[in-house]
Amino acid sequence: MTARSPGSAGERPGPTLRQQESRAGLALLSPTFVVVMAVVVIPILWTVFIAFRDLRLRDLREVGIFGSGFTLENFVGVFTSRGFLEALATTVIYSVVGTALAIGLGLAAALIVRAPFRGRTLVRASMLLPYVSPVVAVAFVWSVMLDPNLGIVNAFGQDVLGWERAIPFLSQRSSDVTIFGVSMGVPVALLSVIAFQAWRYFPFAFLFILARLQAVPADLDEAGKVDGASPLQRFRYILLPQLSGVIALLAVLRFIWTFNEFDDIYLLTGGGGGTEVVSIGIFNRLTGRGDIGAAAAFSLVLAGLLAIFLFLYFRFFARTNEASA
Repeated sequence: MTARSPGSAGERPGPTLRQQESRAGLALLSPTFVVVMAVVVIPILWTVFIAFRDLRLRDLREVGIFGSGFTLENFVGVFTSRGFLEALATTVIYSVVGTALAIGLGLAAALIVRAPFRGRTLVRASMLLPYVSPVVAVAFVWSVMLDPNLGIVNAFGQDVLGWERAIPFLSQRSSDVTIFGVSMGVPVALLSVIAFQAWRYFPFAFLFILARLQAVPADLDEAGKVDGASPLQRFRYILLPQLSGVIALLAVLRFIWTFNEFDDIYLLTGGGGGTEVVSIGIFNRLTGRGDIGAAAAFSLVLAGLLAIFLFLYFRFFARTNEASA
């Protein structure tokens, strides 16, 4: 009897090198896949499932999650609710104005500390304090500052600026202001939370813009000075084209985060004074009414609106920003 060689017929061949690499890649990706499924995919599918069911906290024990039938009443209730359009308009105004102010303040701060001066490192570090401080702490400080009885803002306004009465910045819906003989209503509480949002998150834009400014070649600015360009012209025609790409990225990121903002407004006003955004409406439906299905439907509508805004941005503005960058 002759011994069978390892490569003889009838013996199953071992895995090739490519198969071994593929198996190793799958083994390395499997933890990430499990985490993404558990943290992202399954919660999204679960939210979609709940949004089409009539579920309330008080009936959850008797009915169960799978006991109620599918329905579209949650979405009908969202679109026909009395405060939906107002909350949506407030969210859009809050997101657009807050994003623009945060990026504008970050740009101004980056331009200020761009040139070297004594104590520049300390100034740069101090500009990060609003972003790294706990939101509960800074919201409490702003609440005390804007308080009509104890706040320093009203004290300064009445003692120095001559205000007739204190202004409840975080609870007053609107105030009439006359400009050039034209009287108009100013949303006091909404502007206050927008100012807080811009102050708290401008360091994020400051870091990105400052990093891009440091990468701009100094020869470009020097050439502009030699040609006799003013500081405004050098900023408009030299620096701003270099910053357009990072500003566009910041605009997208900040708009997404601001559109979903909840904690800042809830800590300052609780959604009162005309500051109820869509996220506050979702929270009120879940905690105040105990309507799980309506809250899930509201969150899906919010996600859909945000997806539409992003689609319009990438469809009409992204290519223009890339070309200019």
